[in-house]
Amino acid sequence: MSVSVDTVTKIRIGLAAATAAAAWAFRDVLPALGALSPGDRVKRSPHYRDGTFHNQGVSPNKARPGLVPGEFLRREQRQPLRPVPLRTPEFAAPAADASDPAELSVHWLGHGTSVVEIDGRRVLFDPVFSDRVSPSGIVGPKRVHPVPVRAEDLPRLDVIAISHDHYDHLDLPSVRTLLQTQDAPFVVPLGVGAHLEKWGVPAGRIVELDWDEHAVVAGLKITATPSYHFSGRGLKRNPTLWCSFVVATGTEPGRPETKVFYTGDSGYFDGYARIGEQHGPFDLTLMQVGAYSDAWSDIHMTPEEAVTAHLDLRGGLLVPVHWATFVLAMHPWAEPARRLLEDAEARGVTVAIPRPGERVEVAAPPKPDGWWEELA
Repeated sequence: MSVSVDTVTKIRIGLAAATAAAAWAFRDVLPALGALSPGDRVKRSPHYRDGTFHNQGVSPNKARPGLVPGEFLRREQRQPLRPVPLRTPEFAAPAADASDPAELSVHWLGHGTSVVEIDGRRVLFDPVFSDRVSPSGIVGPKRVHPVPVRAEDLPRLDVIAISHDHYDHLDLPSVRTLLQTQDAPFVVPLGVGAHLEKWGVPAGRIVELDWDEHAVVAGLKITATPSYHFSGRGLKRNPTLWCSFVVATGTEPGRPETKVFYTGDSGYFDGYARIGEQHGPFDLTLMQVGAYSDAWSDIHMTPEEAVTAHLDLRGGLLVPVHWATFVLAMHPWAEPARRLLEDAEARGVTVAIPRPGERVEVAAPPKPDGWWEELA
């Protein structure tokens, strides 16, 4: 059988186009991987041995491999049925008198990304403003709702805190934007600084912490506390540390003390009680409540476990994060909020469940109104 010259030409053109398309699709993958090695900086940690970091404490959960096949047949439940309602953030204006403590508030912007305003300073947690949480901009989990504010439109920040190096918490495009538009330091767990340096962040803007280490930044005491999770952006597991954060005021004489806790990603473990004893009580906790599964029950909390952890921490107001923005697990989209509110009410825990971008003042939090149920 003979093949015409025109057919051969078309095949070649098709192959060339496919090759070019593949090259374009993966052009951003290698930079997004970050540093191939964290270097010697991690070796000072007692939690680093045999080339990896290890969890501290005890988790009562043991991951059970596999998923329920029927979960794959209910995909419509994992997406909201209508657009998620957004709110335009109402960031506080700079205080006229720096000696007066400002109100404690938080704007949850989606997933883990949150801006806490505390004592006139702003702390941004886990900035992810991209459409996908993936090394590629065209494949991987896609954002369910738009960001309520672009990274370049954020007000001046004092601290940018990143809990670990997974793509849904450490985002290359967001880091590059914040590098150009902000002058705040990046506070990160050990090893994550190597990724930032690879992406052009000056060493002078990077503060790396081991568990239970702290730094005073802009008058705030930032402590990296343990979480029960893992790390890695490529094939190697646990090359960098993961953490939760405690943010506290009161480092200056005469200033009242206010404390905020952010989980990052974590399974429930006995470390929460220790953190509560050492650093609590907390005026505000930002708790991971979504992307849970029996298949990885030791690394992501269920909503009920988040309530238990909040009580261990001796928290005041609980604001859920890590839900509603990216579909990363098989549970229904609205289930984290529904289960959280039911369990919190039964256990006497005060909860605010804001729309993305909505301002929550900790002293006068909005009562949950079930806005997510209209989308389920």
